[in-house]
Amino acid sequence: MTLNRRNFLRTTLSGAALAIGGTTIAACSSKPGQQSATLAGEKSACDSNYNPKAELKLSFQEWTPPGDSLNEKLDYMEKLGIVGIEPSGKGLSGRVDEFKQALNGRNIKVSAICAGFDGFILSTDPAIRKQCMDTMKEIIAAAGELGSTGVIIVPAFNGQVPALPHTMETRDFLCEQFNEMGTFAAQHGTTVIFEPLNRKECFYLRQVADAASICRDINNPGVRCMGDFWHMTAEETSDMGAFISGGEYLQHVHVASRKRRSMPGEDGEADNYVNGFKGLKMIGYNKYVSFECGCQGDRNVVLPAAVKLLREQWEEA
Repeated sequence: MTLNRRNFLRTTLSGAALAIGGTTIAACSSKPGQQSATLAGEKSACDSNYNPKAELKLSFQEWTPPGDSLNEKLDYMEKLGIVGIEPSGKGLSGRVDEFKQALNGRNIKVSAICAGFDGFILSTDPAIRKQCMDTMKEIIAAAGELGSTGVIIVPAFNGQVPALPHTMETRDFLCEQFNEMGTFAAQHGTTVIFEPLNRKECFYLRQVADAASICRDINNPGVRCMGDFWHMTAEETSDMGAFISGGEYLQHVHVASRKRRSMPGEDGEADNYVNGFKGLKMIGYNKYVSFECGCQGDRNVVLPAAVKLLREQWEEA
């Protein structure tokens, strides 16, 4: 047969169709919140892609567990085997000793720091941008003292106006600002972490791949990104693909139920994280998956159930 352009395309497309129909693709892909069917032999095909460094390390934000004091909250977390706590950055510099004392002798460490800065870095007002830089550096220094994985930051929320236009010049400016911030973070043994949000909350930076590409372009060990299952439900076509796109830059993960942003499991069958966990296993993710969510029921009942659900789905992945 003469291999002309038409025959080449026909042969190539036929091969592609066979590959797509194969068990490896079927086993390794599904849409967010959906559980893919597993046929005999499919799981082993995916398992060969899993990085043995991957580990599920669950974290609670400080206000997630019940308790009237930090120590009561940590006691509760220890009973559930939670190994990370995510405080707010607001006022953190004055709480460093409090956290060090409370965590002493426990198998719990500070995971990421949840924002807490003032101003926003994409403001048109230089004074507001400076306020953001200055307060972020204060939080970063405290995060470094606590051994935190990084400080979460959103470049601009929808309600923060006036903001710089969504142009290439703004992106370049953002890279310059975060290169400075990232260098400061690296000097303190931590990072700054870009968080993509859904379009209802943020006009700029909505997908993990966008955040990772900025990290790549800045090329600074102090600048990283994260994924949040709640925002990913609206913005990503694949949880697994999103986390893989984050790759080496993925520093933190948030989790919540997928309809009401409540505890995992409170939205029933919609709360499926297996596809995303597959992606995390593939890239060898071993940092924290932290609860950022509300609660519809009794925390003493709902929280243990949520932890159990995530651990079961991690094993299933």
